[in-house]
Amino acid sequence: MSAISVNKNNFGREVLNSDKPVLLDFWASWCGPCRMVSPIVDEIAAERSDIKVCKINVDEQPELAARFGVMSIPTLVVMKNGKVINQAVGARPKAQILAML
Repeated sequence: MSAISVNKNNFGREVLNSDKPVLLDFWASWCGPCRMVSPIVDEIAAERSDIKVCKINVDEQPELAARFGVMSIPTLVVMKNGKVINQAVGARPKAQILAML
């Protein structure tokens, strides 16, 4: 499965009401570290059918970024049953991202 682009219109359906844990990647196209993390996040989305991987562009979805208190990107958030269970700021290697899950 590939990463799902999330916006304020599909956030409830894709994230809050997900029956699987959700990895959220808050990013922007101009962010160098985000471009480093993006292929790792895509790889995890392709490999792990037991989780849902979603990407949120902070420039296009500032209200979602504000809702999660995102001040720096990339920010990775893990949610389960509609609640934040883990969060990390900055580029991370794949093993650290997987450990968050």
